[in-house]
Amino acid sequence: MAADPAPVPRAQAAQSWTSGAKDLVMTALGTSRVWATTGQGIVNEVYWPAVDQPQVKDLGFLVGGSGWWQEVKPAGRYTLSTPEPGLMLPTIVHTGTNQAYQLTLRPVVDPDHDALLIGYDLAGAGLRLYPLLAPHLGVSQVTPEEQWGALGAANQAWVDPGPVSGPALFASGNGHFLCLLAQPGFTRAGVGYVGDTDGWTDFSRNRSMTLTYGQAGPGVVALTGELAAGSGLLALGFGDSQDAARAAAQASLDTGYDATATAFTRGWQAWTTGLTLPEPAQLTAGPPGLADALRESAVVLRSHADHTVTGAYVAGLAIPWGDYGNDPGGYHIVCCRDGGEAALALAAAGHADDAAAALGYLAARQNQDGSWPRCFFVSRVPRSFDPQAAVQLDDVAFPLLLAGKLDELGVPLPAGCDNAITRAAVYLARTGPVSGQDADRWEENPGASPFTIGLEIVAMLVAATRLTGPDRALALALADNWNERLEEFTYVAGDELDRAFGTGGHYVRIGRPGGSRTGLASQPPGLRPDGAAALVGLEFAYLPRLGLRDPGDQWVTDTLAIAEAMLGADTPSGRAYHRYDIDGYGEWLDGSGWPVRKYGIGRPWPLLAGERGHLDVLSGGNAKTQLQAMLAMRGHGGLLPEQVWDAGALPGQNLRPGQPTGSAMPLVWAHSELIKLAVAAATKQPVERLALVADRYHAAVPTSQAWFWRDAAPVRALPAGRTLVVAGPGPFTLHYGFDDWDPATITERDTQGLGLGLSGVTLTPADLAGHSSLQFVRRYPDGRWEPSTRHDVTLGAPGPGTVRLSADHLGRLAAGGTVS
Repeated sequence: MAADPAPVPRAQAAQSWTSGAKDLVMTALGTSRVWATTGQGIVNEVYWPAVDQPQVKDLGFLVGGSGWWQEVKPAGRYTLSTPEPGLMLPTIVHTGTNQAYQLTLRPVVDPDHDALLIGYDLAGAGLRLYPLLAPHLGVSQVTPEEQWGALGAANQAWVDPGPVSGPALFASGNGHFLCLLAQPGFTRAGVGYVGDTDGWTDFSRNRSMTLTYGQAGPGVVALTGELAAGSGLLALGFGDSQDAARAAAQASLDTGYDATATAFTRGWQAWTTGLTLPEPAQLTAGPPGLADALRESAVVLRSHADHTVTGAYVAGLAIPWGDYGNDPGGYHIVCCRDGGEAALALAAAGHADDAAAALGYLAARQNQDGSWPRCFFVSRVPRSFDPQAAVQLDDVAFPLLLAGKLDELGVPLPAGCDNAITRAAVYLARTGPVSGQDADRWEENPGASPFTIGLEIVAMLVAATRLTGPDRALALALADNWNERLEEFTYVAGDELDRAFGTGGHYVRIGRPGGSRTGLASQPPGLRPDGAAALVGLEFAYLPRLGLRDPGDQWVTDTLAIAEAMLGADTPSGRAYHRYDIDGYGEWLDGSGWPVRKYGIGRPWPLLAGERGHLDVLSGGNAKTQLQAMLAMRGHGGLLPEQVWDAGALPGQNLRPGQPTGSAMPLVWAHSELIKLAVAAATKQPVERLALVADRYHAAVPTSQAWFWRDAAPVRALPAGRTLVVAGPGPFTLHYGFDDWDPATITERDTQGLGLGLSGVTLTPADLAGHSSLQFVRRYPDGRWEPSTRHDVTLGAPGPGTVRLSADHLGRLAAGGTVS
């Protein structure tokens, strides 16, 4: 039967990945282009030839005896260990349930070949071991969501009988090939269609391996082999052809486990020698195991870098709730913010060289207009994973913060970075500080986020160090004005929340342009949008961290009190925080993953415990509570998850209070946060704090001479003695008058260049003197008038330090709309 093709089933099996919760991630620092993850005691997603391209769903094992069989993954009885912290060279030991066996697996990525090598040893009488390989080749590509189900459904699988060396198993898809070889070999092998003629289905029906089809596909296919010995090696090789994949696997087998593991160890030990993490003496208040956890986190970050495209870091080697769908992107895509977070942490950990490489990569992937795509594949050609996604202003600002940090560390910036900084400044000047087309850091809503605006302010100050003349002057003026108006955009007072908690006011998660209500993502259909003032997050915590506000300001402490009450969640592992109230990005009540409904219940995020810990450090504490919680929330192999479970235990779904959910693990951002929090606790200075920011603002609200009116951030009330600049991206004529269009005051002015590609009309205090209000409308060079019939600015208002806008006023940030 070995030469016969498997019969084609009436319908192909549904496509999916595996759980987003991994135990460990590994790659080698060599010429290899392979990354591998483990989860639930087996190898699951394997990536090749780039860090954003998983080619394997999983590689599991069946143990077979006389009249019985058991799959080791669902049995869940395993231990995982590594030789030392940060050396991702795992030994996984499975113990049988109801049957006496012990299976030891030792996977290692070969540094010199595109292959994953696995040493195996099965102990027990009369037993056989069967690897089960589920290829998922050629899936990572920009594809509309309605077509995701078809990705990988045209893979081919076949067996080469190999009369001399024994059977070899192959699969291919979209020009990618893999080969599975064994030493001392397979006694027999077969391929089939998942759910019909694959090895698992064969065992479930017959309690033994009875099918040895030689070919299957195109379709959803799987590969199975019976190993000739209880101990030996498996090699999974990849290539652009059948011969190349076989050669990679064979070369790894020929090298052997010991030599491969030695080379793997040598590469990582050389890299970790360069780490300068806080010493135990600096972490006297830290929890036990913190130094080891920091080392592991640094290795996790470096493991997310591509090996061919220098400086490309993906957000996580995981697909959120991957077992519920066939998402081709997951978190194994590049995001400027996540890559910037990783680079800042690596710089703080002593590897500023890797941080500079990350900045150089981002500079080379910038859009022509100065922005960056929201998320994109590693490919040398920048292409957004979702071409329709809105640009995130924090993604535009974060590379500039990174550049400023590297400047302070004395690290030369890579070629092209100065031009990238200038282009980004132009984009922020034309689009910031708030845009109705922006998206917040959770990629859900447009509007005024304290996190985003804070980063924009820092970005403009960094850009000013590279600019000259009017461009430099404008960058500084915009930074000052956005800083002075931060509370106008993001703070409310006297709201229902303030009355409930006895606070004077609070920062909102996001001030919604054009209306006071925010449409919530990941919610059941028909849910009514909520008021901006009612949505609270930890975005405000970045303001003291960046040096823009004092952590002791009542604005900050009042918001923290509300956030603790509304967002904090105590678990057996410690206290973590929800992203915001009414968050729907998480498992449902029954533990099913978010993709099932596209909504659920947002769970606590360990990285937000890190953000809370930074506030503790800035207020004179040591963040021990938050550091301890973050360590306790890690998985089997020391990985930090995106979210932890905060409801009753659901063991059948691997959901236990305070432990990782199935969303995504590892999350690069979370590991970055752990490192940065530990560094901040040791040095009493946040990694993100730049001297140029601290020296300019001293954590206090500045007084900016020029106030900038923009469509998305209009000036409603101008303090006395200030200049008003009505600005825009192109020329116009300002038709204006004073005191409710007093005919005697009506006149016109044409715009002049302001710098950074902006045009505007500047009205000085002398121009505004003696008037109580300004009215204006714009006419464009082609003769068209803007749609609005008038804009109003109250003149001589109190300074922003004494004004607190209502939630109603906050909601009308753009175009003077009314509350819906």
